[in-house]
Amino acid sequence: MPAVLSLQSRVAYGHVGNAAAVFALQRLGCEAWALDTVAFSNHTGHGRWRGAVVPAAEVASLFDGIAELGVLARLDAILSGYLGAVETGAVLLDIVERVKRANPRAVFCCDPVIGDDDSGAYVGPGIAEFFRDRALKLADIATPNRFELEYLTGRRVANLAEAGAAAARLRAAGARVVLATSLDVAPDRIAMLAAGPDGAWVVETPRLPLILNGCGDVAAALFLARVLQGEALPEALAATAAAMHALIETTLRLRGNELALVAAQAELARPTRRFAPQAL
Repeated sequence: MPAVLSLQSRVAYGHVGNAAAVFALQRLGCEAWALDTVAFSNHTGHGRWRGAVVPAAEVASLFDGIAELGVLARLDAILSGYLGAVETGAVLLDIVERVKRANPRAVFCCDPVIGDDDSGAYVGPGIAEFFRDRALKLADIATPNRFELEYLTGRRVANLAEAGAAAARLRAAGARVVLATSLDVAPDRIAMLAAGPDGAWVVETPRLPLILNGCGDVAAALFLARVLQGEALPEALAATAAAMHALIETTLRLRGNELALVAAQAELARPTRRFAPQAL
């Protein structure tokens, strides 16, 4: 059973950050250890919230407590997401180094949370540059959305060919595998792309009329879990895309404004609908 340390945001209400990724990891059979970078009442997309960023020193102290148990060698991966403050970036890199020292086969999956097409960048000063200039050089897997892929590579991403070229550029900068999400294909279709040493694949799914926070957090967790369990890249991509389509479809049917993770949990693990991966 793979074990993953997930370092990202926490909300009391709704499903983003660790409040989304931990459940997704567990539902796919992974042990999930959570380190929270912020403690908010709800995600900021609601327009108002309460809570605060967890100080970087506190995040580091909590990790030290885990390390003192002598369990770091049990970790198979570190998953990072929303940081909250640029100072937490140095803590993240120290965590990655220490986990890989304890288990050289551990994987660093970096979800470079910066922004999206609807809102633009929504992170604090220096965080986008931290991901671009430091974190992604150490990442084994990177999971940007279209907006983030453009920023990180400095390349236009307006179609699948351009997404493939940008993913190749990101791989050349360090990441062995890239999962690119929220790629526009047509008014009625959206796509995910996965690129690795053996090639690149695309999965298209119908576009649903609902925009939700936390989709990238869930997709990164699902994809990482499947890779850790030995699934080949195209199969991991296809299952992740199918699960995300089912999750959004369930949320739409229930008329929710937060991801219906619990209602759609069976689909996370075993999506009933299949979408075939196509070589790019």
